[in-house]
Amino acid sequence: MKKSLIAMAAPLALLAMAGCQSPAEDAAENSADAMEDSADAVRDAADNTADAMEDRADTLDNSMDGVDSTTEQNMENRAAGVRDKAENRADAMENRADTVRDAADK
Repeated sequence: MKKSLIAMAAPLALLAMAGCQSPAEDAAENSADAMEDSADAVRDAADNTADAMEDRADTLDNSMDGVDSTTEQNMENRAAGVRDKAENRADAMENRADTVRDAADK
């Protein structure tokens, strides 16, 4: 009976110790989380801007022929560029967050 209790308690003790972090690790984790939150905000803002641009582009072509006018297509291309640029910026922010976490783990 004692052996089974010890066998069950050992993994729980290891699990509890794995959750312990130093104050420096906690600070790094919080900083990395803030960076990722900022990256999400960059993406959200770009999506809102691009959505507004696409909505505006849709009003520029009133024909229902399924073919975008040149002006509409140009605006949609610019909206896609806004999304792409924001995605690259957000990815770089997330990479910095990963670097912060990795440095704290060492």
